[in-house]
Amino acid sequence: MSMTAFPPQSRRHSLLLLALLALFLAPLGVRAQFGLENKPVTGDLVSELSTVGAGKPFKVAVKLEHSPTWHVYGKTIPDGAPGLPTRVTWKLPEGWKAEELPWPATHRIQSTGGVMMDAYEGTVYLPYQITPPASAAAGSEVKLEGQVDALVCDPQTCMPVKLPFTLTLPLGSEPGVNAANTTIFASAGPEKAAPNPPPVVEAKQPEATPAAKTAPPEPAPVPPAPPEAGKATAPPQAEGGLAGKLLLAFAGGLILNVMPCVFPVLGIKILGVVNQSGEDHRRVVLHGLAYTLGVLICFWILAGTIQILRSGGTHVGWGAQLQSPVFVLLLTLFLFAFGLNMAGLFEVGTSATAVGSGLTQKAGLGGSFFSGLLATIVATPCAAPFLAPALAYGLVLPPLPSLLFFTVIGLGLSFPYLLLSAFPKLVALLPRPGAWMESFKQAMSFLMFATAAFLLWTLAGMVDEYGLLKAMFGLVLVGVACWIYGRWQLPYKSSRTRLTASILTLAFTIFGTALAWPEPIKKNSKAEENAVPALSWKEWSPELVAQLRDEKKPVYIDFTARWCVTCQTNKLVYRDDALRSEFHRLGVVTLKADWTNQDEVIFKALQELGKAAVPVNVLYVPGKKEPVVLSELLTVAHVKETLAKIEQPVAVAK
Repeated sequence: MSMTAFPPQSRRHSLLLLALLALFLAPLGVRAQFGLENKPVTGDLVSELSTVGAGKPFKVAVKLEHSPTWHVYGKTIPDGAPGLPTRVTWKLPEGWKAEELPWPATHRIQSTGGVMMDAYEGTVYLPYQITPPASAAAGSEVKLEGQVDALVCDPQTCMPVKLPFTLTLPLGSEPGVNAANTTIFASAGPEKAAPNPPPVVEAKQPEATPAAKTAPPEPAPVPPAPPEAGKATAPPQAEGGLAGKLLLAFAGGLILNVMPCVFPVLGIKILGVVNQSGEDHRRVVLHGLAYTLGVLICFWILAGTIQILRSGGTHVGWGAQLQSPVFVLLLTLFLFAFGLNMAGLFEVGTSATAVGSGLTQKAGLGGSFFSGLLATIVATPCAAPFLAPALAYGLVLPPLPSLLFFTVIGLGLSFPYLLLSAFPKLVALLPRPGAWMESFKQAMSFLMFATAAFLLWTLAGMVDEYGLLKAMFGLVLVGVACWIYGRWQLPYKSSRTRLTASILTLAFTIFGTALAWPEPIKKNSKAEENAVPALSWKEWSPELVAQLRDEKKPVYIDFTARWCVTCQTNKLVYRDDALRSEFHRLGVVTLKADWTNQDEVIFKALQELGKAAVPVNVLYVPGKKEPVVLSELLTVAHVKETLAKIEQPVAVAK
């Protein structure tokens, strides 16, 4: 079949189709699917006091405000039931304590797929008692920070959320009541007292307190459920019974093809059908079966993994693999490289073409199989219409019936491509191959980049700022690897050139992945308890510096900015355990003056130090008028040498 281009009218139609895809499907679909338009639940922190007194406990409450039809679960959920428990973690100044008070009782709510669950909806207040240290200085301020981790659901879908909250309160000689919140704390609390005293969380550093410490071993009391409640974890009897749910599963998988998660892959495969339209019909059908097999195998693996984890008591669901920072990173790197390939930066398989058509045909079927795997992996962030109720139903079924549900969803996802492959007349209706295909492929690369960008945003919620910076630089190095491969790994290049290109491509890929690799999530263990706490960086102000110096405390100030590369490099020294131990032993108060945005006060302070740019790091030693200014590029040894100028720990200096 000749590679003739479309006539002018057809080309105009193709351009119109691309414009519609770019204008409507990508931006609107992505925002709707990933929940960027509306917030189903918001988190805030309220206090019974307007002014805090040193050493005098007071109550606060985490306020969760749900949009209509949305809800979150309580602290515990029944074994085997869908959902995730709600957790609150705290990030408090040193010496401050957070004590969990009994939460309000949950009540029965129809959750995703018709399952009746104990949950919160509307506006709910989760109470805590905060105890300031007796040494808290009157006239200063305290920032109470934390985060709510929950699964927010409505009758159609669920999504994990992280809700950070912050509240700044002044400290006075005596507590002052916040009259506006009196009603809240008069009504907040459980419907009856908790059987056991709640645990206490003490913040030794401003790092997020592990969830295991804030989650009590005993659940908050729940009113006795009616006799039918014992059946809550069983699959609900949906309208239409099993056949109706299977139909919903198939329809949900079918509609997944036009979701922003999957559409880029579908476009690639339709492009493949056009390319294969001149092949033997049997060969085209084999491509469809290979794609379907890839989809089904991936669904079976997902279903099997979920069942294994559930049997071990872990609560997992659809898209659970995207809660792993390692998986999110690897998928981001892959989709970014795949997008570069579609944009034309490099081509895969040109050497195979030169070797012979046999290898090309073999790679073609393998490509269809792999595309099926990829379509399933990237489909998991999406919850298409009709899919959420079927998933909720399938996730609480025994293993074999659950596997049947996932199989039907997979068949729905692969159905369009399988249909095109099985019926050659439908394939004949597709446009003929031509120059337009390269433009279409390159246009689809932007959807790949959009998906990679969303995944990078997802990763940002799993790692710290430095981890996100490393991930972005890792993407750059992977991009360099792709460029090297596309520039020099070509069939007409010499063997030596292609070998060198392969080695450099592999090296940049490995180095980029290693650089971006997220640090393991710390678990609550003895090793962590014995670890040196991170430094507590307070917000700099001239008034705070003067106050701390009057109290004869050593003060270390980091004048920094996010756009300053050297500043970010300097922060690596603070990861050294021995150096952090020295900061804590000497009682050094660490302050951060962030000059990311224009600030005349910081600029004036820099001028007084004889500086006009960042980074600038200074140490005020008690008893000495002038500060010690460190060099621009920090090392652990240099900072230790500077700290040695402090003659004795602050506790003795008092």
